[in-house]
Amino acid sequence: MKVSVGQFNPGGDVVENLATMRRLAVTAAQEDSKLVVFPEEAMFSVGRIEGDFAAAVDANWTTFVQGLSMIASEVGIAVIAGGYEASGEARPYNTVVALGDDGEILGTYRKLHLYDAFSYQESTRIKPSDRGITLVEIGGFKVGIMTCYDIRFPELARALALAGADMICVSAAWFKGEHKIDHWETLLKARAIENTCWVAAAGTSSEHCIGHSAILDPMGIALDFLNDEAEGVATTDVTHRRIEEVREFLPVLRNRRFESSSAVVPAA
Repeated sequence: MKVSVGQFNPGGDVVENLATMRRLAVTAAQEDSKLVVFPEEAMFSVGRIEGDFAAAVDANWTTFVQGLSMIASEVGIAVIAGGYEASGEARPYNTVVALGDDGEILGTYRKLHLYDAFSYQESTRIKPSDRGITLVEIGGFKVGIMTCYDIRFPELARALALAGADMICVSAAWFKGEHKIDHWETLLKARAIENTCWVAAAGTSSEHCIGHSAILDPMGIALDFLNDEAEGVATTDVTHRRIEEVREFLPVLRNRRFESSSAVVPAA
């Protein structure tokens, strides 16, 4: 199955962002992709919203999901993209939605690990997830979903792998900064290598975010990628065979000796 990641710079208008995603989805479909992954904040960028953020979420989440559904069904491609979902409280959820190529919602993932790091406090405006992992099926592949800062937490990727994920899709708006590109690329490789699964990561490309979208195989090799291009699509043929090949000579999941909860061993 061919998979694409679509990189762009979301603005503050959900309709304009949907138009950009449609254009990128068409490009991906022309490359025979069955799935296109878009960044975190594909709905709209927090920093470019005028007025009350929570009110903007309330007014636009349904429009965003319906717009993605139309893209998926009309272009004939599954879509994964990040937005903001009302929680019933002042702080909305940071939510990724996955839709099949018929436009039906396959599942949603609410960001578990909020970006309270590098002098930024995402939790001041976003509510953390009240649920666990999300795994959906697309084209015969089990697809796990993560959001941005989540990739710094290997236990989340491992939980997805143990639940059967063949591929982990990461929607991100990875901030620029010293060593940040290094961190991003290293963490994507690590999540692929340690779980021997595919990783498809879509990043926002903007004045403040690095872009650098990529698709990595189960050995952590980036088979197609973007740098800091303002807009673009990267595409790779994702196969079960490659997972099987790698897991045959690198059976790390089978060789595990303990669960996370039993990692602490008393001294003799």
